[in-house]
Amino acid sequence: MRKAVTIELTEKERGVLLALSRGKKVSVRLAQRSAIILLAAEGQENLAISAHLKITRQRVARWRDRYAAQGLEGIAMDAPRSGRIPKISAARKQQVIKRTLEEKPPAATHWSRSTMAAASGLSDSTVGRLWKAHGLKPHLSRTFKLSNDKHFAEKLEAIVGLYLNPPEHAVVFSCDEKSQIQALDRTQPGLPLKKGRAATLTHDYKRNGTTSLFAALNMATGKVIGTCMKKHRHQEWLRFLNLVKAAAPAARQVHVICDNYATHKHAKVQAWQQRHPRFHFHFTPTSASWLNMVERFFRDLTTNRIRRGVFHSEADLIAAIEEYLAVHNAHPKPWIWTARATDILEKVKRGRSKLDKLHSV
Repeated sequence: MRKAVTIELTEKERGVLLALSRGKKVSVRLAQRSAIILLAAEGQENLAISAHLKITRQRVARWRDRYAAQGLEGIAMDAPRSGRIPKISAARKQQVIKRTLEEKPPAATHWSRSTMAAASGLSDSTVGRLWKAHGLKPHLSRTFKLSNDKHFAEKLEAIVGLYLNPPEHAVVFSCDEKSQIQALDRTQPGLPLKKGRAATLTHDYKRNGTTSLFAALNMATGKVIGTCMKKHRHQEWLRFLNLVKAAAPAARQVHVICDNYATHKHAKVQAWQQRHPRFHFHFTPTSASWLNMVERFFRDLTTNRIRRGVFHSEADLIAAIEEYLAVHNAHPKPWIWTARATDILEKVKRGRSKLDKLHSV
C-alpha cells in the first residue's frame, strides 16, 4: 500500500500556514489547502484528514504531494488546465484588432460591435470580448488641445511655481469669469427622486436671462471672491479687480492668474495695474484654461447648482450663485496642485511627437 509523503515544517512555515488557514481575506481554497498541510505535518494520514475536513481523500493526497514537491508555491495556485480548444484562431483575432485600429466601416466614423461582427463573420458578443481583452472602446472618444503658445513653457513654469511654491507674504488668486450663465426654466414641472426612479427634468426649457460670474479663488485658503455682473467687458473686469484689491491684505503682494482673454489685457486694465504695482498678472498659455484652478470651482458650481436648477428669472439665478458662494466660503477647502511643470512638459512633448508622426503619414 502506498504510504503518504511525510511533511515536515519549520516554525516559519508553520506560522505562515496557520495565518493562511485562519485568514479572513484568504480564499477558501487556499485556507483549506493550508489546513491539509498543517494536519499532515502532525502525522495524520490522508483518510483521517479527509474525514476531519469533510473532503475527498484524493484532494488531500493531491495537495500533500504538491506541497512536498513545491512548497508554499505549490498550494498557492492551481495547475494550468488545457481547457477547450479555441474555435477562433489567433490570426483571426489579430485581424479583428487590426481592422479596429487601422480601418473604418463604410459610411461611419467608428466601428460598433454589430458592424465589426458583420465585417468579420463573428458574433457581436465575440467581438465585444476581443475588444475588452485588448482594452479597445471604439464608441468612446476624448477631446484634446495642445497649446501653440510660443511661450508655453515659461508661462507654465511661472504658474505652476505659484501653485507649488507661492512667494512668502504674498496672496495668489486664480481668477476668471464664467460668462453667459443662463437662467433656464423648464416648460413643465419635473418629478422628484423616489425609490426605483430618478428625478426628471424636461429636455426643453425657457430662457429667462443670463449673468456672468467673476470669481477669484484664494489658493491658500480656498475661499472665493465672487460677484455677478450683466456683461463681461473690461469695465466689469476693473470693477472686479477693485473687489479683489479690497479683500487682499494691503501690505501684501498679489499675484493674479488669469487667461488671455482680451478684456484682461485692455489698455485701461494695464493702466490700472501700473497704478497698483503690488498686483502681478500671470496669463495662462493659449488653449490651456485647465491651468487655471478657478475652473474647478466653476465645474463644481455647474454640476452641483446650475445644471439641474430651475430658475424663473435672472434674479433667481444670481441668488442661487450667491448662496453657493456663501456655503462654499463657510467651509472652504483649497484645491491642491500636484503636477510638476517638468511632468506636464514631458506629456506635451509626447503629444506633439505623436501628432507629428500622424501628420507625416
